[in-house]
Amino acid sequence: MLISIKQNRGFYGAIVLLVLLYLVYNLLHPRGFTANVLIANANESAVLCFVAIAQALAVVTGGLDLSVGAVMTLTNTIASWLVRGEPWQIILGCLVTLASGTAFGFVNGLIIVYGRLQPIIATLASGAVAMGLALLLRPTPGGDVDGDLGWAATNSLRDLFETYGLFDDGEAPWLQPIAWFPVPLLIIIVVVGMVWIPLRRTVTGRTLYAIGSSEGAAYMSGLPIDRARLLAFTLAGFFAGCGGLYLAIQTGVGNADISQAGVYTLNSIAAVVLGGISLLGGIGSAVGAIFGAMILRVISFYFRVLSIDPLMQTLVEGVVLLAAVSLGTLRILRVKNRLELFR
Repeated sequence: MLISIKQNRGFYGAIVLLVLLYLVYNLLHPRGFTANVLIANANESAVLCFVAIAQALAVVTGGLDLSVGAVMTLTNTIASWLVRGEPWQIILGCLVTLASGTAFGFVNGLIIVYGRLQPIIATLASGAVAMGLALLLRPTPGGDVDGDLGWAATNSLRDLFETYGLFDDGEAPWLQPIAWFPVPLLIIIVVVGMVWIPLRRTVTGRTLYAIGSSEGAAYMSGLPIDRARLLAFTLAGFFAGCGGLYLAIQTGVGNADISQAGVYTLNSIAAVVLGGISLLGGIGSAVGAIFGAMILRVISFYFRVLSIDPLMQTLVEGVVLLAAVSLGTLRILRVKNRLELFR
């Protein structure tokens, strides 16, 4: 147990930091420790959680994906056109949106694996392509995403069941103990549980960590390096697509906002570092990225309860981002210093 904690101290540290920050936030909030506050916070955190998971997949392999914010924006604009109409049309629109993000990630993987380009360069270029496509689809903000879906997916389980008539007059004794639970958190748990956890148990999933730890050793061991890296960026596109889809459902519109894409990309890098994922690769998980994303969001919640001047908010966010990325470089500096001893 002690060895596990030492090896994953960044992850456990993120959990402790999140609990402390959120506890103090609720104490300061006039309506703290209520379901409504929890649901509102979950809604504000969901998109960044998905984008942070996307970034985590790239970082675990020792790379960076600078296109996650742009892919999220592109899928957001696609969803704003497709997620409406009859139930079958809504389901089809969601599937097409997620498939679009996945396909974009797959192309990223092909360029990186077979084009032999560095991930940071390849994704920087592909991110610009994604933003160009998003601007073609939505030169100005617009769209009409299904309102019932928007309400059901951004509130509590009770609202979800009532919206779609899954029980009458609130008569569902089995649901009452969890009726307050935020649907956004449930969506994150379900998606991560269906994709990330099974992936960790496969040879390809373990290869992701082997690549980040030592690509040369992974190659000599006969592990499927190319397949693993291709899968990592494909799934990064999928999770970025989840973020774009949820953003469209949440806001009801699509918006090809270039600055928004950049902010989400930078925040995703800070989130993975705060979540205990090493920028060197080989250490961390999607769950850690989620905790890191929530830490960033909780910090932004303090701006409201403490009435911090909007002009100061950008400064505070910048300091937090700088501190987070600096933490990620400490290990690199330590390794370099140790190597210096043997020269």
